[in-house]
Amino acid sequence: MVTAIHDTRVIVTNEWCKKCGICIAFCPKKVLESDELGRVNVAKPDQCIACRICERLCPDFAINIEVTKE
Repeated sequence: MVTAIHDTRVIVTNEWCKKCGICIAFCPKKVLESDELGRVNVAKPDQCIACRICERLCPDFAINIEVTKE
């Protein structure tokens, strides 16, 4: 059996983000956090499971999830 190793990258375009916090609230692994100014911070990138909930729910299209296979 061959298993693919996935590398996941969470990309936040801060210029598009309106700091609504939807992505933070719905992240099942609590990868995203809010900084002192309310901006989204990718606090635990290694915990991301690439579920894409944040990407789908972001009203500003400010989050992209990139998944690569090695």
